Amino acid sequence: MPFASASVATDRPAQHARRLSSRLAQSAGAAVHTSADGRTTAELPAGSCVIVPHGSWLEVNVAASDVTALAALEGAVGEHLTADTEPGDGDIAELRVEWSAPATADDAFEPLHPVMADYVLAHSTASDELLDELAVETRLEAGDAAGMQISHDEGTLLTMLVRLVGARNAVEVGTFTGYSSICIARGLADGGRLLACDVSERWTAIARRYWERAGVADRIELKIAPALETLRALPVDETIDFAFIDADKESYPAYYEELVTRLRPGGVIVLDNVLRGGRVADPAMWRGQIVTMRRLNAEVAADERVDAVMLPLRDGVTVVRKR
Repeated sequence: MPFASASVATDRPAQHARRLSSRLAQSAGAAVHTSADGRTTAELPAGSCVIVPHGSWLEVNVAASDVTALAALEGAVGEHLTADTEPGDGDIAELRVEWSAPATADDAFEPLHPVMADYVLAHSTASDELLDELAVETRLEAGDAAGMQISHDEGTLLTMLVRLVGARNAVEVGTFTGYSSICIARGLADGGRLLACDVSERWTAIARRYWERAGVADRIELKIAPALETLRALPVDETIDFAFIDADKESYPAYYEELVTRLRPGGVIVLDNVLRGGRVADPAMWRGQIVTMRRLNAEVAADERVDAVMLPLRDGVTVVRKR
């Protein structure tokens, strides 16, 4: 499903948003829903339009079944906006609507422009030599699979969250070569323990070496087995303080449910790769992992047991806190 966006400069974004949504409902039969923060979604037979007012501009995103339908939707939305004057408005500068080039979720876009992503990385607490060495060895040994390793800003976030929670009992689903487990273990309170779940002896052999070098091996218990078996064997008590999920995406819903059930009130779960290269935003993407993650994202947002925030960090990170 191709999509495009436009940023329309205006000193009356909320007013234009209301008029645009009203006209789409009247002229195109759109089903319109507006949230409390002013974000409006208009579902049309040919596609959808999301309208978001900001301080001095209006954000408009459109998606359709194909590029021809997208162009028609762009034209209809643009026509409504550029003709947007009403009696009593006074002098209103004509709105200019310039659409981005059509894109699809197959383009795997990043949440941040690469320049901004590098800036964010450079202005987070830097990784140390040991983590840098681990990242280099992982690239050399794992090749294309090295993309499974988290970036150092995400590692810093994990350590920070573990410390803020005061975690003593942590669980990691998906260990790979050990970068994230080192970050979690470093943040644990005195006497804290991390249960690391993975199925690969090969990759976790690297992790074990670096745990020893990092001085955290005595805090980590590695379980080589299907993670669901390991989680389901844990006591059904609310004793987990912190959990990190970064493993096979099809099993995320099951991992989440097993962990949130055992999470103490105030405890935190972090889920990695929740954007899947932006593909979760395209309803036309129906590959297994994408559908699973899209549904889980919706379920987490609606889960009354928790508060959740999705962050545009790397490939998307959701932080969940149990109420």
